[in-house]
Amino acid sequence: MAKKLVIVESPAKVRTISRILKDEYIVKATMGHIRDLPQKELGVDTGNGFAPKYVVSRGKSKVVNEIKTAARDASVLYLATDPDREGEAISWHLIQAAKLDKMPAKRVVFHEITKEAVTEAFRHPKKINMKLVNAQQARRILDRLVGYKISPILWRKVRKGLSAGRVQSVAVRIVVEREREIENFVPAEYWSIEAELRESRVKSRESGRGAP
Repeated sequence: MAKKLVIVESPAKVRTISRILKDEYIVKATMGHIRDLPQKELGVDTGNGFAPKYVVSRGKSKVVNEIKTAARDASVLYLATDPDREGEAISWHLIQAAKLDKMPAKRVVFHEITKEAVTEAFRHPKKINMKLVNAQQARRILDRLVGYKISPILWRKVRKGLSAGRVQSVAVRIVVEREREIENFVPAEYWSIEAELRESRVKSRESGRGAP
């Protein structure tokens, strides 16, 4: 009887999930991302809709081959990578890299590794959420475009070893702009007057800004 192949990210999860699912399942780990943009080139076709060029990550060819071998004797593929956009993308990349697109594949999502949560997820499998996959791809492409294009400028203009990033660069700009606001702030005299009119039993309070 053909077994069912389950894919997780972390090797630490393999033993626990194997114990929950019993003998009819084989559990394998991707150990993180399977594919990425190449390290020595931009890897993004800016003239063709910013299409990414993916390669199998260094050291992951063996993992891909092991999963391909296990898939040959499996009846169905369960993708149990982490429940976020990175996990969704890992599942999608694995199918592409291992050429498993012809194999029945189901996405299972659980937020805790308990018998109840895992069993419930396998009772209600889903399809890969391509919106999450595309969100991860957009994030990765933006990271590459900003870092690959701007970091060399920093090396030339400031000093070598500096890096620019999609989030990092914006955060640094916000800090710089705030610091300039503080440096350029011109203090002005401020006063307030309080009066208590006892006979009329009315209290009055005024505040304002004095002339420069």
